Parts: sequence; C-alpha cells; structure tokens
Amino acid sequence: MATQHEWLRELVHDVADFPKPGVGFKDITPLLGNSDALRFSVEAMADPFIGTEIDAVVGVDARGFILGAPVAYRLGCGFVPVRKGGKLPRDVLGCEYELEYGTERLEIKTGGVTAGQRVVVVDDVLATGGTAAAACDLVQQCGAEISGLVFLLELASLGGRNRLLDPPSDLASGHGTLVEALLTYA
Repeated sequence: MATQHEWLRELVHDVADFPKPGVGFKDITPLLGNSDALRFSVEAMADPFIGTEIDAVVGVDARGFILGAPVAYRLGCGFVPVRKGGKLPRDVLGCEYELEYGTERLEIKTGGVTAGQRVVVVDDVLATGGTAAAACDLVQQCGAEISGLVFLLELASLGGRNRLLDPPSDLASGHGTLVEALLTYA
C-alpha cells in the first residue's frame, strides 16, 4: 500500500524533539487540513476492508479518532473510541503499555465492542507498536476479533509491526491479521 501514496509525504512534516528530546514527531495536521489528501487517506485506509464484514472501527486517542470515524462511516459500521486513562465515564476496561518515551494507559467502555464482533483498529502512526497492541488487547478482552489494523504511516525502523497480533497477511487468505500503512518511513 505504501508505495502508491508517496504524494502524501509532502504533507507530513517532521518535528524534532517533540514531545520530548530525542523523539521525532510526524505532524500530520497539514495532511488533515488538505481536503483531497484527507479524503484520499480515509478512502485508502478503508479500502482493504470494503466487502468484508466489519462490525466496528476502534479509533485510538487522539488522532486515531480523526481518521477512524470517517473510516467507520465509509465501512458502514459504528465507531468506538479507545481513550487515554480517565477520559471515559462509567465502566471501562483498561491496560497499561509503554511508549517510546514513557508509559500510558488506554481504556475502552465496557460494551463498546462485544464478543464475536469483527473490528478494525485505526490509528495515525505505527511506531513501536505499544499503543496498537494495547488497543488490540482491549478489543480482545471484550471478546471481539481483530480483522485488521490500519495506520496513516509507519515508522518501520521502530519494529512496531512485529508486536502486533499475527504475521501480516491479507484478508483473502483467511488467516493472520491485515496490517496496513499508507506511508512507510525507514
């Protein structure tokens, strides 16, 4: 998928030492502000799942919300937010995970996804894979099945893909979990 979308790279800006010294941040706000790029990105992120039975899209706090909600709309299913700890009211399931620059907690509302549902997890960046793995853990705690994960971009050198559920595959094979990114950075 990544090689087809190189024109989007000019709309992703590098920010050094953010949010902490030594961390290179990928600023996607110029891409989000460009209507053609946003539309293209959402459609390309949804396309691998068109024609499959998807019950919900789980978007990861916070930029995964921006992309996940329109992906859910495109797939004709519901959207379920996975939030940082303490942001959801009432009963939640949670898990702790490590980032490249610290630790965090993610939570999902109890009943947000249910046993047997087929779910796509959407986020902006696949880096070390900690956030995506935590989101998948929450979905699985609910008894739902991960049909795939899709990201706007992947930082391949950080090895996040290796932390995810099954080896990457395609949905047509009937095994593994589809893991896609529109843009891949070394």
